[in-house]
Amino acid sequence: MSSISDNQCLKQIAMNFGVGATLGASVGAVYGTVDAFRFKIPGLLKIRHIGKTTVSTGPVIFGTFLAAGCGKH
Repeated sequence: MSSISDNQCLKQIAMNFGVGATLGASVGAVYGTVDAFRFKIPGLLKIRHIGKTTVSTGPVIFGTFLAAGCGKH
């Protein structure tokens, strides 16, 4: 009986989740930057807004969908 750490499918799902989360975070950072300049957010609040947008917009959702697609495949 193989252990969970030896399961190639779970390793592939975890890797795809990481790739999806990274891609989602980078898209969120770009979107947050554009959003901060569009709404003319002043000074250091831009950095806070970009960070909040980066974390909240897509890493978990996009990573989950990418991992689910890999698991289905």
